[in-house]
Amino acid sequence: MRLSSRCWLLVAAMLAAQGLTHAADNFDPATGYRISRYRAPVPEGVPGGARVDSEAVKRLVSEKSALLIDVMPSNGAGLDTASGRWRMLRQHEHIPGSTWLPDVGAGALTPLMESYFRDELARLTQGDRARALVFYCQADCWMSWNATKRASEYGYTTLYWFPEGTDGWRDWEGPLVPATPVPVAGAALDRG
Repeated sequence: MRLSSRCWLLVAAMLAAQGLTHAADNFDPATGYRISRYRAPVPEGVPGGARVDSEAVKRLVSEKSALLIDVMPSNGAGLDTASGRWRMLRQHEHIPGSTWLPDVGAGALTPLMESYFRDELARLTQGDRARALVFYCQADCWMSWNATKRASEYGYTTLYWFPEGTDGWRDWEGPLVPATPVPVAGAALDRG
């Protein structure tokens, strides 16, 4: 019986170590971005930004004219690089007044998507890197965490992260409206 207990402890230790290894595989060790399994519990904070709830989002939009940035990934065939349009399988809904920038919350961006994200942030803020930005996706979605961290690295200074996203907004009886993804402009396509 004693040997059996030791075996179980050894097996448990090996499984725990394997779980930690798999968890580490979800992050890029060089950048710190989440690179896989994006739908998972998120931490309390984000580098370069402040975590907010739905009431704070409402207040930020009304008082500080914060811009809402939906970073929900594309659902379908993705970007048509010839036209810059997104090919979606189903309708996505988001918080009214939001701008949908699909796929910019991925852990590793292609040069095309990097240009798209930078260009759209510059366009939306009119070059004002102190403009308040609120990033969100769905509940427990690392895409918004990655996008907030990345915007901070681009030099944006007034960043908010709404980790409950559309799920939390809906749960608190906030309306959702059909979303249209912002196409990738020709200049970004040329750089891709």
